[in-house]
Amino acid sequence: MNRVLLISLALVLIGGAVGGSVAWANSGAAPNGGGEEVSVDASYDGTEVKVAVSGTVIVTLESNPSTGFSWALAGNSDEGVLQEVGHEYNPPEGDPPLVGAGGHEVWTFQALEKGTSTISMEYSRPWEGGEKGVETFELTVVVE
Repeated sequence: MNRVLLISLALVLIGGAVGGSVAWANSGAAPNGGGEEVSVDASYDGTEVKVAVSGTVIVTLESNPSTGFSWALAGNSDEGVLQEVGHEYNPPEGDPPLVGAGGHEVWTFQALEKGTSTISMEYSRPWEGGEKGVETFELTVVVE
């Protein structure tokens, strides 16, 4: 009987931990507990989003560096309001990896204080003489 009780207790504890993790993942809270997280993609180009102070804005844009193109932050109108804190490239998933296939560039911005900042990005070949601004992305972020 003690064995059944211990197994039941373990299952309840595991279920509570998993349930709490799922609730956190669906809450929109940032992993550091610093506030909400707003995720946008190319469909948000030219729009405005709102985020709370200490929240984050995640911008995910399709990219294919095997073509020589990459996204670059062309402007941030108020770095005191919104600050870039991360940028990474996520290659396409596949086993084996898909050579030459595009993935996504992910930009993370932290909302520092109330105000408005507009970020703009350009998809270019960054070397001298390379094609510039083939695609652009602009987003206005209102920090409340």
